[in-house]
Amino acid sequence: MHERIYVCHTFYHVYVACLKEFHILHGISTSSKDGDAYKNRISAGNNKASEGSNMAGRATLVLSKMSNKFGTMVERARQCGLFEEVIEYDEKEDTFFPELKPLRTNTGSLVKNMINRIKFCKRFAQLQEPYVPVDFKKYKEIFVFCDSDPIGYYLNYKKIRYHALEDGLNCIKYGDTARFDNNGHFKFKAWMASTGLIFIQNGYGRYCIDMEVNDISILDYPCKKYVELPRESLVAELTQADKDLMLGLFIENMDELQSQLSQGLDKPRVLILSEPLCDLETRERLFRDLVDEYGTVDGQKAVVMIKQHPRDVLDYTKSFSDTILLSGSFPMEMLNFIEGLRFNKIVSVYTQVDSIKFVDEKVYLGDDFMDKYEAPEIHRINEQIVD
Repeated sequence: MHERIYVCHTFYHVYVACLKEFHILHGISTSSKDGDAYKNRISAGNNKASEGSNMAGRATLVLSKMSNKFGTMVERARQCGLFEEVIEYDEKEDTFFPELKPLRTNTGSLVKNMINRIKFCKRFAQLQEPYVPVDFKKYKEIFVFCDSDPIGYYLNYKKIRYHALEDGLNCIKYGDTARFDNNGHFKFKAWMASTGLIFIQNGYGRYCIDMEVNDISILDYPCKKYVELPRESLVAELTQADKDLMLGLFIENMDELQSQLSQGLDKPRVLILSEPLCDLETRERLFRDLVDEYGTVDGQKAVVMIKQHPRDVLDYTKSFSDTILLSGSFPMEMLNFIEGLRFNKIVSVYTQVDSIKFVDEKVYLGDDFMDKYEAPEIHRINEQIVD
């Protein structure tokens, strides 16, 4: 029986999985029995020693390829010493299976829709099964980020208990997808989910043990399975060796990144976080507007850097030659670990910037800003929730 397994869909998920593993390993290190093993494990990872595999961590890391390209990070994760095993998962969306489409069609009847939904949840999980790369029943603890993805349906169908974790930092506050995706008669649908007949993400599924969030106090709607574990408390536990290991895990070319981040130190510096918003044409206009509006600080032209989102496919090198483009292949939290880094301002549309430590001013734009670029009903999710 294996100890733990994490199912991750994004770089941020891997980041949180690392935080949780370090939290566990620091607890082990306080024991005289296992403390040396912990130190050796991290040392092996920092030295990228292949022979350190026999000192690997006790958790398996599963990386879903459905919505994120992890690229060369996969091999670095295998070598870092923090995980026992790293496995890629060819997770399939429901649209991959044409036979499911009729079961997702609105019939206009709550009863007929619910019957189709029961059939959908079961059949989707059955079709997903050939692509699932591990036997989850062989793990003592299972942690799933974004269980709204197919893996949630599979675990529900197999009656396998697991822990769910929020998709992004405080993301439920700005988009309670469990309630929005099940708008209308939610209490009835939640009861159906509690029986296992249908599946609802984020703590409402029968086999979800709990739903881990960063801050319960900011959430508008309660869920009895919510448990709070502030990410900042996990970050505070990290040693410099831990941070170095994570930088080595996520950053493919540190010299190149350091060279980019060292530009314009004698000028104001602004960091803009890209996101896969709208269609590509509108997205280009949106971020050009942000560069134009925030590219000046106190009357002085600033050096503008754009941190690309992993799922943002807009070619910024073509249209934003006046900016410096940072890779999308690492979570922005890694920049917190780079000593001496400083920006005057960070600008974000929806990405939460509460965890960022290296800026003087944080600008979060949100729904009011997005109203200028697309219909409000597309992004004002929580405002449309009804019981």
